Amino acid sequence: MRTDETIEPFLHRLCDAAADHTMRWFRGSVAITNKQSEGFDPVTRADKDAETAIRALIAAEYPDHGIHGEEEGLHNPAAALRWVIDPVDGTRAFITGLPVWGTLIGLTRDGTPVAGIMHQPFTGERFVGHEDGAFLVRDFGQGDGSARTRMATRDTPTLAQATIATTTPALFSNEERARYDELEAACRLARYGLDCYGYAMVAAGHADLVVESGLQAYDIVALIPVIERAGGVVSDWSGGPAAQGGKIIAAANAQLHAQALEFLAG
Repeated sequence: MRTDETIEPFLHRLCDAAADHTMRWFRGSVAITNKQSEGFDPVTRADKDAETAIRALIAAEYPDHGIHGEEEGLHNPAAALRWVIDPVDGTRAFITGLPVWGTLIGLTRDGTPVAGIMHQPFTGERFVGHEDGAFLVRDFGQGDGSARTRMATRDTPTLAQATIATTTPALFSNEERARYDELEAACRLARYGLDCYGYAMVAAGHADLVVESGLQAYDIVALIPVIERAGGVVSDWSGGPAAQGGKIIAAANAQLHAQALEFLAG
């Protein structure tokens, strides 16, 4: 199975199906449920309906594959090929009307991410990565690649010239916050609240670093091939694999990645 010839067209089909549901509710009136008894972890009908639509297409096309989604959990866990889904990454942004959320769909082979896509249907952008490279596909409603450009990360050499992003420093523990604050102070510019869109900007060559903590696999798996195929590096804060989530750093290049790890590694 070649991920460029076979999987990318299917990823676009999945994004089309999800967008039918997410765009129905974005900047509209949608009921919000809090998944936490303490704190606030919102979920909406858009999240649930989009994941259901994605799962239905996968089950019809690849019935032997596994699926891991944020809303419906794990199906067929022994499968070598597994789809990892976050139907609305950035639900807080979604319910606030901010177009920095996205639909994340990744494919792993024996636990290793091999293909992924981040779709922001309001802006009409699809950031896709697989063995043939990383591409920005402008979405005219069909996902047909009619406006398709190859992406490359920036070659920013030092932290002092770098732009760093995180959802919010408030999500870090005290120890994590201290490390992050030192790293941010070493960078030129920091931006908050971008969710998956920040990672897409690293792949597209507009930002240099994303640093986060407490991620699940479905928050990051789809983004790993997008960034790595564009020339970037994604790992945990110790420099190890990122596919299981946790404390994550995405960097535009290996040089910046190494410099940032000096602040983050414990």
